[in-house]
Amino acid sequence: MPTSTLTSRGQTTIPKPIREALGLQPGDRVEFTLEEDRVLLRRAGADLSALDGLLAHLGEEPVSLEEMNEAVRTAASKNVGAYEKSGGEK
Repeated sequence: MPTSTLTSRGQTTIPKPIREALGLQPGDRVEFTLEEDRVLLRRAGADLSALDGLLAHLGEEPVSLEEMNEAVRTAASKNVGAYEKSGGEK
């Protein structure tokens, strides 16, 4: 079983066999999970909860390029109008 020594600053080196097994490279992030008297170490990955709702638009009718361009024109003209009304100040 690989071991490592804790420094006075609370740092340690992940043993090479563990780094290799996890495919860890310098700069990679790791996660620690405390489970009773054990610590689980794993490669940090993307938080999958951030993907919630990503595909919610499926099943909706796609927007045409013309509709997108019109939406951009409308928003831009509103922004320009508001900018001009303010005297060009933000």
